[in-house]
Amino acid sequence: MFKKLLLSILLTSTLGAYAETIKTDVLVVGGTASGVAAGIQSARSKVKTMLVEPGPWLGGEMTAGGMCILDGNRTLQAGIWGEFRKKVRDFYKKTPGYDTTANAPLKFEPYTGAAILKKICDTVKNLTLKLNTAYSAVKKDGNGWEVTVTMNGKPVTIKTKVLVDATPLGDLAAMAGTKFSVGFDSRKETGEELAPEKALPVIEDITWVAVVKEFPKNTIYLMQQPKGYDESLYVCLKGKDIKKMLESGRLPNNKFMIKWTECANTYGVTIEQLSPAKREEYYRSVRLRTLGLVFYIQNELGFKNIGIEDSEFGSKDHLPYIPYIREYRRAQGLVRMGLREIYTPYANKLYRTSIAVGDASFGQHYSDPAAPKTNYPPLPAYTVPLGAVVVKDQVNLLVTEKAMSTTHLANASTFYPSVQMTVGQGAGATAAYCAFFASNGKTTKNLDVRAIQGELMDFKAMLYPYADVSPSDKYYRAIEQVTATGLLREIQEPKGKAMQVLFKPDSAVVTAEIKPVLLETFTRAFIWFSKNKPGEQFTVGDLVSYLSDYTLTEPKTLQLTLQKQWLDTYKFKQAFDMKRPVTRYEFAVLVNKYLNPFSTHVDVTGKIVN
Repeated sequence: MFKKLLLSILLTSTLGAYAETIKTDVLVVGGTASGVAAGIQSARSKVKTMLVEPGPWLGGEMTAGGMCILDGNRTLQAGIWGEFRKKVRDFYKKTPGYDTTANAPLKFEPYTGAAILKKICDTVKNLTLKLNTAYSAVKKDGNGWEVTVTMNGKPVTIKTKVLVDATPLGDLAAMAGTKFSVGFDSRKETGEELAPEKALPVIEDITWVAVVKEFPKNTIYLMQQPKGYDESLYVCLKGKDIKKMLESGRLPNNKFMIKWTECANTYGVTIEQLSPAKREEYYRSVRLRTLGLVFYIQNELGFKNIGIEDSEFGSKDHLPYIPYIREYRRAQGLVRMGLREIYTPYANKLYRTSIAVGDASFGQHYSDPAAPKTNYPPLPAYTVPLGAVVVKDQVNLLVTEKAMSTTHLANASTFYPSVQMTVGQGAGATAAYCAFFASNGKTTKNLDVRAIQGELMDFKAMLYPYADVSPSDKYYRAIEQVTATGLLREIQEPKGKAMQVLFKPDSAVVTAEIKPVLLETFTRAFIWFSKNKPGEQFTVGDLVSYLSDYTLTEPKTLQLTLQKQWLDTYKFKQAFDMKRPVTRYEFAVLVNKYLNPFSTHVDVTGKIVN
């Protein structure tokens, strides 16, 4: 009996010790839009991944925060963002009144959005999900990290090779000692002409969203007056077209998202109020303000059948669990993404390191009168550089959400949930790369940009946001890879009040565009250009000549091969003609196949490395 008892004690103590420490390759903390995407991508990249979320739902602000109408990135449907978007639309496609237009804003009930994300995660191998799991501490562990969380009421240490801080406010990175920037950057600091002359510690307002339902007209669904209710806070709504305002936030199943400005439920906030010490106190005050708004709509504006449905959120007051936060603090990353990367992407070489895309309109929500108005030009779709999610002075620590490394002015778009879902996928692939090759000494200090981008393209992520080439195109990847080298550049072109990014596949290749990159990339290019001296437009004959020179193939043999394959294999639109200008589409396809310039390594600044 004593032997059995001793064995039982030993087993119990062993199991207890095991339960106190968990090992994983990648740990993602924060089930936000970016956090979910990072966890999914990391696991799909075949590394052991854990996703920890302190709350009960996945999706962050677009579900638990009630921000469930997404109009950003609706034309950039690819990767995990495209997968989520499709599943939501499939769920609602038979719902009366649901907009099934291909590029319509994505609308969903918060609970449904969270459930769809949970279902996706449950199908992903190598991914362990832990909801309702708070984190309390983080410390370095060699090139990896140790994070303390609470599971079943007990502290547990998670040891990980790579840590992704996908919390809404960068709390874990702050615990790790990361340096941050806050508020408006100065013009001198960022070089942005639209930045103010002096830095300002002012951040965008937050919104505590309300999701309400329209009950039958003969139904009175009045709520109790909330604590501290002051109707004078909402008087600016009198005389407004409330029906129209509600309609702008219409959701499926007779529900509405209320995300209004002025005297409604968008509130000024300071950096101090969002600090961990002050945050909960501030949250309580604005939750009450939002409850007061709904009470005012019912009792003062006469919408007695508009109310908060008890079953949408599990919180005590039935409001979203968290607020919709646009800005807090931004980590100092390996690179900092600013307006230059959005409006003039070829001013430097960061475009070569793209891991995500975005096009969400710039937000400007400031109650503080000190905040200057920024006159942004029309926004083009843009790329997000790899170095913006990598913390500068840490090893194997990545950040997303509002904490990624951007300027204040760029953050006004990048923080948007649908943009962050693409950013998260990029961060997940980066984390997986570092974990997978950890035994070879790979860390965030020596990233292989092309390997990470290749992994993202393997999983159908979009790296360059063309409006005129579909991701379903047979040679879409070839176009993306050639774009990544800079051989063929994106073209920004105004369309009404907007700016679209085009590839212009049927346009002629201009020699002056491709020559500098060919010279930079291929050592023999100088000899070929000196000998052949192509004209202003690069012809099919020029391309055949260059390819034969590079591949050491007899020119006539290559010409005959391409002539035979031109229409039957490649299915190009125009007939094979050595004398005509080669199109950008033809050039991208053939250069990608024969030269493979994408295989040339670049560092996180986009510089070619040997």
